[in-house]
Amino acid sequence: MRVPIALLWLLAAPAALAQTPPADDPGMAACLPGLVARAREQGVNPALAEAQLSGLTADPDVLAATQKQAEFEKPVWAYLDSAVSEEAVADGTAKLAAEASLPAIEAAYGVDRHVLVAIWGIESGYGSVLNDPRKVRPVLRSLATLACAGGPRVATWTEELVAALRILDLHRTTPERLTGSWAGAMGHTQFMPTTTLRHALDFDGDGRADIWTSVPDALASTAQYLRTLGWRPGEGWGGEVVLPAGFDYRLADETTMRTVAEWRALGLKPAGREIGADTDTARLVLPAGARGPAFLLRPNFQALLGYNTAFSYALAVAHLSDRLRGEPAFVQPWPRGDRPLGADERREIQTALEAKGHPVGGVDGRIGPRSRAAIRAWQAAAGLVPDGYADAALLDRLRAGN
Repeated sequence: MRVPIALLWLLAAPAALAQTPPADDPGMAACLPGLVARAREQGVNPALAEAQLSGLTADPDVLAATQKQAEFEKPVWAYLDSAVSEEAVADGTAKLAAEASLPAIEAAYGVDRHVLVAIWGIESGYGSVLNDPRKVRPVLRSLATLACAGGPRVATWTEELVAALRILDLHRTTPERLTGSWAGAMGHTQFMPTTTLRHALDFDGDGRADIWTSVPDALASTAQYLRTLGWRPGEGWGGEVVLPAGFDYRLADETTMRTVAEWRALGLKPAGREIGADTDTARLVLPAGARGPAFLLRPNFQALLGYNTAFSYALAVAHLSDRLRGEPAFVQPWPRGDRPLGADERREIQTALEAKGHPVGGVDGRIGPRSRAAIRAWQAAAGLVPDGYADAALLDRLRAGN
């Protein structure tokens, strides 16, 4: 399973992470033998596991980075500003022209080359950071730190650690090259170790599936993986739409699929290019409420969410791919004057909604589809515009009990 928080680590964690001195953590030393035993149980060469894990020290900045995930913490517009900058568009345009493998990869897997290059750019700056010791980290140390820290995801981190050891056991790469993000995502398009084992391909024909140094291998692996996530060849991801005056915002529930013809009959119009044919289906999402852009999202957007479950990430990939085609920026401005809510404030909103009988699916400080559905229900009952947007004004109203 792809671990979504490992992506866009350039924005998620401090640039100086790799410079942090080792931590003297007795708990880590006590934990490592169990990880070696687990790897042995899963068929990894015991000598290799012992040699690679013995003596590892905890990386405190890895744990700190779990609280600083840009795709979950930043307002969507700030995330897009960073991920879809003019520099990213210019560099991606140059890569589209220079990377000779892209036409063959697109033909083989049916994934739009602009989408592949957008993922490449957002994940690793088109590979520019992969040899930067200030940005990449030893994957085994990162994953061992996370696995030994405990918590609800310890099984996931342990599975990824064992997969990383198996990659070495299979001679897919060297220990020196086994580097990646703070959460163990690796290579040009930031595959987790389990994803690498299942989906990495040898597209350049040199006998190795090398996502670290072979751009063709990395991009083809990404294309093949997107197909397993449901990518539909020949279809777009959706696009921005303009809503009519007096629109019923309860229809923007993020889940109800209607045909493009049905959305058009409700008064929606494309902000730019057409979203699809009349019979194509899409769902309506307003990530910043009634004052921000509105999007009709088609099934291929869901495939991008399979790559990373953060909406901001998927929208950044989609938008960068459009910009690489020469399409313009979004038409409707974002509500940039809104004060971003902190995690504690978001949890306060969720707690208040739960108390009022509107379940949010867990008080975790992340405003996802279930939280936005709860907000819409409360807004409708309070006579407000039910756009599902969590902002400071909503928090104030909830605090006041209005």
